Amino acid sequence: MSKLELLSPAGDMERLKMSVLYGADAVYLAGTDFGMRSFAGNFSAEELPQAVAFAHSHGVKVHVTVNTMPRNEEVAQLPAYLERLEDAGVDALILADLGAFTLAGKYAPRCERHISTQQSIANYECATAWYDLGAKRVVLARELSLSEIIGIREKCPKALEIETFGHGAMCVSYSGRCLLSNYMTGRDSNRGACAQPCRYKYALMEEKRPGEYFPVFEDEKGTYILNSRDMCTIDHLKELMDAGIDCIKIEGRAKSAYYAAIVTGAYRHCIDDICAGREIDKIWRDEVDHVSHRVYSTGFYFGHPGQYTADSRYIRQWQVCAIVTECDETGLARCSLRNKFHEGDQLEVVGPDLRPFPITARNMTDLNGIPLPEPRTPQMEFCLPLPHPVPPYSILRRSVELSAK
Repeated sequence: MSKLELLSPAGDMERLKMSVLYGADAVYLAGTDFGMRSFAGNFSAEELPQAVAFAHSHGVKVHVTVNTMPRNEEVAQLPAYLERLEDAGVDALILADLGAFTLAGKYAPRCERHISTQQSIANYECATAWYDLGAKRVVLARELSLSEIIGIREKCPKALEIETFGHGAMCVSYSGRCLLSNYMTGRDSNRGACAQPCRYKYALMEEKRPGEYFPVFEDEKGTYILNSRDMCTIDHLKELMDAGIDCIKIEGRAKSAYYAAIVTGAYRHCIDDICAGREIDKIWRDEVDHVSHRVYSTGFYFGHPGQYTADSRYIRQWQVCAIVTECDETGLARCSLRNKFHEGDQLEVVGPDLRPFPITARNMTDLNGIPLPEPRTPQMEFCLPLPHPVPPYSILRRSVELSAK
């Protein structure tokens, strides 16, 4: 059984810090070019070295996505971009285009080359071919079963690392290669701008009956015929380790810093429990239900996940109230407000390697010590006494039903 590398999303600097501090072994992010999540925030040429320095100072590797399929006019920009990534100290590049892969070997030779899931690697011959070309790792197609992954592991060179997706949103199209968004909205999903039209509720309209809608049913359950479930494999981590998978990836560069923190922390503790021979602590397993998500499945690991046709809403039952920026030895925390709450509200605190615990919000003050019954201004700083010290970037949250109706 190999210990899984936990690879977490870093859409911007705040999300990177959350992933790093909550237990990621590596983070994946994008610069401002050639990445598949153009709306994630991403990192400018000035920010990228800072991001790498922060991650490396905590012993965390940085993988950068260069996984779009560049057009002729873009290829000329790749050498200089790849050189900047190497100069910034990036550990690995996630690549999909063979030309970009070849250029990376020439202009960023110290960076490992990982093959993106966009290449839809689904068999051992394809994986081995990429290894022979110089790839250090392949990110397998999401549509593979665990038994198929085991077969690939058995027949590929041992030095070739295998990465799979373990948690997050799934796409109705094969390995995310979809044209629906392009045709409907003009936003190219294969260049990082998907509008997610697969989540829409569709109806049928006959051209001579404008405005008269007929429901479209996949079956009797509903009309969200393209809507996929989210993936969650936290209950099957030992099976993934036993299969010889080297790295498990959490999807979500466009999701919140809270999501990056909580899901990373949950998987970190469960992986560590398994490797130590301990029974998994249920409090960490339950953390994946504390983030915004669609109905979970185990992806294709154990059979077809099935579509979720009732609706496309997110399940949202927790709200971030504040982030702890610093805390003294008495437990007096300085916090930055995210969503307003009141004196007397029941909250929960969770943080980097910090087991969740409940508190009642009391004795809050502004930075001048003036009583503050209700922090209201977003990002305002205030003080809140806690029962014991907590680390920076701990999160104050409350249970509240925010799911769409």
